[in-house]
Amino acid sequence: MTTRNLSGVEHHILMCNGATCMRNGGEDVTQAIRDEIARQGAADRVHTTRTRCNGRCDDACVTIVYPEGHWFRHTTPESGREMVKAYLEGYIPSHPCLTHHFSGDRFIRVAPPFD
Repeated sequence: MTTRNLSGVEHHILMCNGATCMRNGGEDVTQAIRDEIARQGAADRVHTTRTRCNGRCDDACVTIVYPEGHWFRHTTPESGREMVKAYLEGYIPSHPCLTHHFSGDRFIRVAPPFD
């Protein structure tokens, strides 16, 4: 396996591939995000990693973006593609599924209580 040079990476997208997320379309989300990165020619700017369970199964499919520390719930292939475009264009997706962001020393909930 090759060790990837991360020196040009601006964003790291973590895509939950735990059991609940996979039952809720996690593979489709993973492929849509990776396909959009390739379509944008941004493989040198965005790195992706499949993770195991992130402990937020009620939010499946969970996607996390660093270094921003943004957590998204109910990611779909469509919202995943939009997320990639937004970060590449330099803005934070104004998405109702953004649940938390990292602020200095802790995560802050940015979304209202969910159903």
